[in-house]
Amino acid sequence: MTQAPGPLYRDPSPPTATGPAGVRVRLPAQLRVLAGVDGEVLVRPADPVTQRAVLDALEGRYPVLKGTVRDRVTAKRRPFIRFFVGEEDLSNQAPDERLPPAVAAGVEPFVVVGAMAGG
Repeated sequence: MTQAPGPLYRDPSPPTATGPAGVRVRLPAQLRVLAGVDGEVLVRPADPVTQRAVLDALEGRYPVLKGTVRDRVTAKRRPFIRFFVGEEDLSNQAPDERLPPAVAAGVEPFVVVGAMAGG
């Protein structure tokens, strides 16, 4: 049974042999609450699959997140937000550089982490 897109919608379709179902995005708890989602979300970014394409698709599907991960005007990553694939920190990678093939294929998630600072 397919659910209609909405604030609690999560596409359950896994990657297939004929092509990816999309890019899996793992959000920090506070952004999941804001977006009204539970667990990973699936987005279908434009090709090529880059940070910019994934974040554009994420903000398009969940408009409430616009301005939380990236600045609304400059589209630059917010200072205390980090991007990871596996254990690799992609935060300082150019936004238009292609993401690893495992992310584009939906095998590995694109992870957004809210960093902490202070003492």
